Amino acid sequence: MFGYVTPCKMELKIKDYEKFKAYYCGLCKSIKNNIGNIPRMALNYDMTFLAILLDSLNDTPPVYVKEKCSVHAFKGKAIIKNNPCLHYAAFCNTILSYYKFLDNVNDDNSAKGKIFSMLFKRYLKKTPTILEDHIKHIENILTELYNYESNAKNASIDSLAHHFAELTGFILSSYKNDDNKDTLYWLGYNLGKWIYIIDAFDDLEDDMNKNKFNAVNACFNNDNLPFNEFSKQVEQRIDFILGTCASQCVSFLNKLQLKKNEDLLYNILQYGLLEKMDKVFKRSADKNEKSL
Repeated sequence: MFGYVTPCKMELKIKDYEKFKAYYCGLCKSIKNNIGNIPRMALNYDMTFLAILLDSLNDTPPVYVKEKCSVHAFKGKAIIKNNPCLHYAAFCNTILSYYKFLDNVNDDNSAKGKIFSMLFKRYLKKTPTILEDHIKHIENILTELYNYESNAKNASIDSLAHHFAELTGFILSSYKNDDNKDTLYWLGYNLGKWIYIIDAFDDLEDDMNKNKFNAVNACFNNDNLPFNEFSKQVEQRIDFILGTCASQCVSFLNKLQLKKNEDLLYNILQYGLLEKMDKVFKRSADKNEKSL
């Protein structure tokens, strides 16, 4: 369920694009320095958004440095360094990646999932004491989600998406206990619902072909239609639900007292989510267009 929350590059100012890359590379470096090299393989854009959002709520200016890495060995990249919000996102990235690999094992006995879940499990031991309760809470919510999915007869899409929405709300709102907590929770809740449903629709054909559980198929395909017929029938309804979630994300962003990165955050939630929907629904002007 990773990789859907990205900026819309075509609507992004160059300075904000460079800023996003600096956070992204800073997250990669934070994972390396605080956790280890292997978890960098699961680096994703969604956790970059998490770091940017949380860092935007304080007055501390980011520290930019130029560093080289194995990917950019000859020309250094600008990164944001020594940033607590990036460190928090780094641990969240690792924790969620571990449970994603476990989910892959439960879904189809994935050999890759088995290997990476074992590798990532040992890195969870590096989680700071202050975040140990996060691991327990995340595990409890995901267990509830998997149990609910396994007994999803007559379930609604809202009830199925609730657990992942609650998880995302928890991650966004539990970094600090301050005046932004409730607003961050509901922004995260709507974003998590959006991620869960767009991921299900994106995987619909593959899941139906492999006879795997899919929330969209379970909730709406009452007549057991084949993919080509069912996807056309349900597309407009899913589009409406996703558009509503995206609108709510922007509404709650409006309630936050942002101290920086305002243009970048609005780009991601106003244009980035809609652009991703266009790609998943194959509505892009250029259907071969690649993500960032």
